[in-house]
Amino acid sequence: MVPADPSGSLADQLIHLTRRLHRAQRRQLEPIGVTPAQARLLRTLSHCPEPPRMADLAQRLDVVPRAVTTLVDGLEQRDAVRRVADPASRRVTRIELTEDGRALLGRLRRARREAAEELLAPLTEEQRTQLGALLAPLAPPGHPDPPGGRTR
Repeated sequence: MVPADPSGSLADQLIHLTRRLHRAQRRQLEPIGVTPAQARLLRTLSHCPEPPRMADLAQRLDVVPRAVTTLVDGLEQRDAVRRVADPASRRVTRIELTEDGRALLGRLRRARREAAEELLAPLTEEQRTQLGALLAPLAPPGHPDPPGGRTR
């Protein structure tokens, strides 16, 4: 008999659940017209104490700077973000959320909760609390949104 591999089995379960959650989120985001990457950029922006530089966003999102440019371009067309000059240096451009961007962020948060609810529906409130307590130590410290797929 082959010994059980609890870590391998758990990793497989986590990967499967992550994929299900991503699919559910994509379904929820589609009617809003925002990609998961754009949603992640908006969430990241909402946690910045001041408008970040493009390079700062690239670092926080763990992507190459040109990927941030493409995301910002799409969100700027929706009036969700705007490029603003840095008061300390004319060569630096910062990205800030607009009022439309904040409203969009609210819709995205609701969509994300609905996607999570879809995945967590079989669990009782007590089980959800237990799961949250088990997962909390695994979350990276200081990151409101753990890194997702990399664009490098």
